[in-house]
Amino acid sequence: MKKKLKDFCKSLGIENVGIAHIGPYKELEEILKDRINKGYYTGLEEEDIKKRVDPRITMENVKSIIVCLFPYFSGNVKKTNISKYTYSIDYHIIVKNKLENICSYLKDNINDFEYKIFVDTGPLVDRYLAKISGVGYFGINNNIITDKYGSYVSIGYILSNYPFEIDKPIDKTCIKCGLCIKKCPGGAILGNFEINPNKCLSFVTQKKGELSQEEKEMFIKNPSVFGCDICQDVCPHNKRVEVTNIEEFKNDLIYKLEYEEIKNISNREFKRRYGNRAFSWRGKSIILRNLEIINS
Repeated sequence: MKKKLKDFCKSLGIENVGIAHIGPYKELEEILKDRINKGYYTGLEEEDIKKRVDPRITMENVKSIIVCLFPYFSGNVKKTNISKYTYSIDYHIIVKNKLENICSYLKDNINDFEYKIFVDTGPLVDRYLAKISGVGYFGINNNIITDKYGSYVSIGYILSNYPFEIDKPIDKTCIKCGLCIKKCPGGAILGNFEINPNKCLSFVTQKKGELSQEEKEMFIKNPSVFGCDICQDVCPHNKRVEVTNIEEFKNDLIYKLEYEEIKNISNREFKRRYGNRAFSWRGKSIILRNLEIINS
């Protein structure tokens, strides 16, 4: 059944598929506690650590976790002010549709198949699942890396009541060249496979409330309206990556948000135009704030 699963995934353009065990993840629990103690917490994460390390809390009869990577790199563009993963329609939509297709196939081939799908919003730590399922390996910037598509990948996973045979992690890391550490605008990458997300420009672009002068300077020096790709763009593992083979990530692309346009449309119109884009989730006000800082 595992071979059938992976073959079907390939038919959907999903090349990186692995099976993670169901824990509980004691090693991860210690890592998360250490992060909280150090203040590496943004408020966007699941607060209950037990939910993050024990899949059974989310799905009582879970037997395995199917982890899939979705490459989104569609090429380098010079005049852009948003992160590459937001060029296409919202990756949540694309990935969820693919995972639903997988589960429909499994329901047709496995009696009483049950599942739960998550794309970046579930309680588990998706990058940890990607590592232990062998679909990728960690970079020092905490991104998951693949040899073919680099770190330009989104992660989706399926909690399953079917006992697929688990996969082993890849025994490697990035080359630890240190470029991401040197180039990170906020000094968020600490060099020991830890990051302080509160200093990450990508997080700051999505942060609510008044920004500090130091945070505003990050925008001015690195004009990004939403997200940040710097640590990925300088990474040697991303220098000769292939363009995504998933068509949805290559169509209907937006590369730049214009200040005059965003300023002169209503919240309703912003939602109408951009509601199916990943950068829209914080609403017009955050995007406009960022544009105003860059244009000040």
